[in-house]
Amino acid sequence: MQNYVTGGTIRALREARHMTQAQLAGLLCVSDKTISKWETSKGLPDITLLEPLAKALGISVPELLSGEQIVNTNRAGNILRSSLYVCPVCGNVICAAGAALISCCGVALPPLEAEEPDQAHRLELEELDGEYCVSLDHEMSKRHFISWMARSTSDRFELVKLYPEGGCQVRFPRRGTGCLYWYCNRHGLFRQRLSHGPRTALG
Repeated sequence: MQNYVTGGTIRALREARHMTQAQLAGLLCVSDKTISKWETSKGLPDITLLEPLAKALGISVPELLSGEQIVNTNRAGNILRSSLYVCPVCGNVICAAGAALISCCGVALPPLEAEEPDQAHRLELEELDGEYCVSLDHEMSKRHFISWMARSTSDRFELVKLYPEGGCQVRFPRRGTGCLYWYCNRHGLFRQRLSHGPRTALG
């Protein structure tokens, strides 16, 4: 474990909830002196107390450990405003509909910033039989390849995994507008909006 809760974090979160040391101590079945020791860095809560401490302070354990309180203001969970994370170790892809602290393989992951495609990463799209046929003329070697393509709308996120030495073509159901995402293992994340119309689908 790289981080552990600090006394400053405990105190700030406790005071934000207008809670006394004695009140917090009562929720955790410890003494108020114990809370005081934690907050003045003269002791640390046992690992078995992290979950009840986080619950008492109204946050998650990862938030408690990082010292950052995540407030999800996007209660509707519009997938078009999601954040995407890719693990550099195992390639795991994570889509978060709201603010989150994401880690994988022991690495804290930053949200990816999608770029507009350059000439080497420009998609071709055709509408056929109620589907979007998406293709990309891109190297697919073991050293340089498109790892995945995804389609995002307001209520769903569909991802198709691609593999080196395989094709770079994907089909998605034609379902309104949204965004297409694709990830190059060397150049990162790209995004392009889908528009209405059979010949102007890529906006």
